[in-house]
Amino acid sequence: MPRRVATALMPVALLLVAPTTAMAAINESYRPQDEFKLDPWFSIGPIEFNKAVLYVIIATTLACGTMVYAARRMQARPNRMQTVVESAYTLMRDNITRGNMDDRMAAKWFPFIATAFLFIWFSNIIGYLPLPTNTEHKVDIFGLEVPSLALYAATANLSVPLTLTLMVWVAYHVEGIRAKGLIGYLKSWIPAGVEGPAKGPIFVIEVISHFVRLVSLSVRLFANILAGHLLILFMGGGLVVLLNVAVGLAVVLGLVTGALAVAFFLFEVGLVATLQAFIFATLTAIYLGGAVAEEH
Repeated sequence: MPRRVATALMPVALLLVAPTTAMAAINESYRPQDEFKLDPWFSIGPIEFNKAVLYVIIATTLACGTMVYAARRMQARPNRMQTVVESAYTLMRDNITRGNMDDRMAAKWFPFIATAFLFIWFSNIIGYLPLPTNTEHKVDIFGLEVPSLALYAATANLSVPLTLTLMVWVAYHVEGIRAKGLIGYLKSWIPAGVEGPAKGPIFVIEVISHFVRLVSLSVRLFANILAGHLLILFMGGGLVVLLNVAVGLAVVLGLVTGALAVAFFLFEVGLVATLQAFIFATLTAIYLGGAVAEEH
């Protein structure tokens, strides 16, 4: 039994020893963060095309194309794809939109919320599919140099989540002002029951909270996707390359980190990609519904 325990703990011991024994031989040429470096490909007027633009176009095309394709194939007796689409539609309409605003607002803003959900979901999902977008390292295929495979996600670029967040932020303020007028909307930021001098500090806190939403809504999506990609890149072989260890230890270390990379990959694709789209869409519905509510 002691031998079996020692054998089972051997990979763990190697992981603990490797960083100290190989510290002097760290491979600084491996830079997983370079996967997110945006090298310009070409420009059309003021618009510069790179892989971030490509991923935005792919996500937009998939979101629109999938819904158009499904809408044209609706049947009285649903097939499998129609069942999945109807389930997603019910989630977006009933749980996310109608669950957080009245019917009038839901009818008005459901297309926007559903579009945001689908765009973010497709952006997250294709971000875990290796595509030939790494122009820094090319491979030779029958004499033709093509970009190597790489992972990237449009939502791992802060500009995309921040743009979506600004659209939501401006939209719910506009809806609140339309519903209550500017003065009435600002007054609604103070919770019912707050009287006297306490109104001033509470109002200031509310103002700060509205600006904090710009950070929380965008950074939550950006940070989760970026961290997931870095973990996959790092555990999928990056640790072995960084430590520059011997062949025997590299095999053992690669097996351990490779298994962890697969686990991270399944976790990110199976949960995080959908969860982050759901959270963003739900918070959008909450902010829009709260802006026009009598008390929020």
